[in-house]
Amino acid sequence: MSSGPGADSAPAPATPDSLPAPDTTGKSSMFSSLKIRNYRLFFIGQVVSNTGTWMQRIAQDWLVLSLTGSSAAVGITTALQFLPMLLFGLYGGVLVDRLPKRPTLLVTQSAMALTGLALAFLTLSGHVQVWHVYVAAFAVGLATVVDNPARQSFVSEMVGPGQLQNAVSLNSANFQSARLIGPAVAGVMITGVGTGWAFVANGLSFVAPIAGLLMMRARELRTVERAPRGKGQLREGLQYVAGRPDLVWTIVLAGFISTFGFNFPVFLSAFANDVFHAGAGSYSLFNTLMAVGSLAGALLAARRGTARMRVMIGAAVAFGTLELVAATAPSLWLFALLMVPVGMFGMTVNVTANTTVQMGTDPAMRGRVMALYMMVFMGGSPIGAPIAGWVTDTYGVRAGLASGGAIAAGAAIVIGLVLARVGDLRLTVGWQGGHPQVRFVPRRDREELATAV
Repeated sequence: MSSGPGADSAPAPATPDSLPAPDTTGKSSMFSSLKIRNYRLFFIGQVVSNTGTWMQRIAQDWLVLSLTGSSAAVGITTALQFLPMLLFGLYGGVLVDRLPKRPTLLVTQSAMALTGLALAFLTLSGHVQVWHVYVAAFAVGLATVVDNPARQSFVSEMVGPGQLQNAVSLNSANFQSARLIGPAVAGVMITGVGTGWAFVANGLSFVAPIAGLLMMRARELRTVERAPRGKGQLREGLQYVAGRPDLVWTIVLAGFISTFGFNFPVFLSAFANDVFHAGAGSYSLFNTLMAVGSLAGALLAARRGTARMRVMIGAAVAFGTLELVAATAPSLWLFALLMVPVGMFGMTVNVTANTTVQMGTDPAMRGRVMALYMMVFMGGSPIGAPIAGWVTDTYGVRAGLASGGAIAAGAAIVIGLVLARVGDLRLTVGWQGGHPQVRFVPRRDREELATAV
């Protein structure tokens, strides 16, 4: 079942099990990567597992609040879950580049399942204490250090470059769907049978991705040469990124967006309570509409099938601009409706940046580069949230959201201009089909056109 190098070195007859998975290049349909059997198994497993993960997140926060009555304790639990990625994320990428992805995922997914079931046992037996939840959150975070870059880089081994953006987009759509379903199911389960059973459901949900990984056809995976064990591999990965301006600036943009633009738990709750005085129902509405927009953005990215830098920059500018507009919204319903395009453009930036980094990276470096990307992207919230909270407390939530949007849009414009300069591009404005068109073109094309005229 190993997918490591040399697994298929001997010639084999062209049986269905030995043929590589189809790789359609060019523009793909919205669900084209699901035609690939291995990815379809992976996707179905993630549908179930992501729903369980969102259930555990809600149940975990509710349990901590019930045990302590402290919102700060809930914040500590969240911080402990993200702390391992900040501390060890790059080392996780080094491990992922050394190890075969599928067996690695079997270990990490099993570890997270056991953590959920252990927390379920402690809760149902009545012995759970808040430090148990802290330990469980930190343990899940440790597993995520390896699981996240392994899952990200394993996608390309299942589908190949032609379907990579489609698969990454569907993964995001998968996650957003679970974000809509999981909390609702968790709420019903917590009210009906208790918090412990939500943990049971999460632990058992990992059966689906583990079964999917075991059922995959190893010969249809695009095997990648693994990095040999050696010294300096972390430094080697950082040097690799430093020598690639396209990767550097994509990761920097993702960092700005996640740090300053994605602080919605701070902003949305404050808008619901302090601006519109509408309570928890409106907070839930804002999150739901944003999830709907994010789902739409992921599906549209899946339909595009290719990752374009101009799409990422344009979406980031639109995302920041819409946050500025939402900050001035005079009514609850206008603010709520604006959450749909905010979610859509935010997800477009996320998917396009993710795909750009994966497709632009040498397969032997992909684990380390994706670990760096995810560390920057996921690590932005613990840094940005306190800043957003301070600005909100000092100057008001409208100023907080507006400043986040301005920084996101400004960073996108500056990085777009930097990338244009690095790529020797020039901004052109013209008309095509009766509509204005703004795009970057190579300077030499403009010079050749002028010479020809």
